[in-house]
Amino acid sequence: MAPVLAFDIETIPDVAGLRLLRGADPALSDADVYAAEIADRAARNKSDFMPLYLQRVLVVSCVFRGNRGLQVRSFVDLERDGRSEEAAVIQQFFDRVDDHRPQLVSWNGGGFDLPVLQQRGLRHGVVAGRYWDMGQDQDGDRDHRYNNYISRYHLRHVDLMDLMAMYQSRANAPLDAMAKLCGFPGKLGMDGSQVYGAYLDGRRDEIRRYCETDAMNTYLLWCRFEKMRGRLDQASYLREIALARAAVAAIDEPHWAEYLAAWPVEGDSARETGQEGEAPQASDAAPHGDAPIAIVETTTETTTTETTIYIDSSSIRA
Repeated sequence: MAPVLAFDIETIPDVAGLRLLRGADPALSDADVYAAEIADRAARNKSDFMPLYLQRVLVVSCVFRGNRGLQVRSFVDLERDGRSEEAAVIQQFFDRVDDHRPQLVSWNGGGFDLPVLQQRGLRHGVVAGRYWDMGQDQDGDRDHRYNNYISRYHLRHVDLMDLMAMYQSRANAPLDAMAKLCGFPGKLGMDGSQVYGAYLDGRRDEIRRYCETDAMNTYLLWCRFEKMRGRLDQASYLREIALARAAVAAIDEPHWAEYLAAWPVEGDSARETGQEGEAPQASDAAPHGDAPIAIVETTTETTTTETTIYIDSSSIRA
């Protein structure tokens, strides 16, 4: 099976970029530079939402479904020594694309997340060869000519919001609403408009947790989409949802406990609609012989947090 990488990003205004573009006095504080930009935008009847090229990437969160398990991973700009590590955060995301060549899944990723990652990556000199492969170079993958990450109507990257709206912006649906309508927890805690305030208050870990739950909502909607287009039958779909639930339950962090508490049991709704399938099992076969399903590995690195639960991959069709 092709690995799946559902992702979400959280951003803050790039005040350093604002300083450069505005030719700001070095004596001005970040708050003064930002306030001057907001005042100018208001005078031009523009919102305080910065253009994409001035959206500094603070967190990239991924839910990665591969042959060996389901992994929740975040790349976070820790600003060690007072310096932004945005370049490393973006590079690590594109390195995963290069290493695994996954099916990318997002909600509004074509309209926001990927343009931000591309423009900010360009600023920092990030390398993303596999991501940009469109099958035109001699050394490229010819399959990418007909299905690549860049073209809107190709499916190597699926922007679920865009696709579900038939590429009509007036039909776009919010992630929170669709997740809740499908029986998933949806957004918990903050929303995107509160991220910058949380960052200024030093609540970076809260932002990371919010981003991770959005990535999980996106992944769960992807599973529902795979069922909708016939790539998962009912029993396989329920198994995938149960495995995602097991992964969430195995992560010892409060936001996942809250997420799990807000998540109704999928099998109950299936029985209500007369679509009851095989009861989801933890696993048909563990990847390491008789190893139990709930083998969880948690590591904390300088700019990443990671939790992996090993699960059976046989329920996803090739």
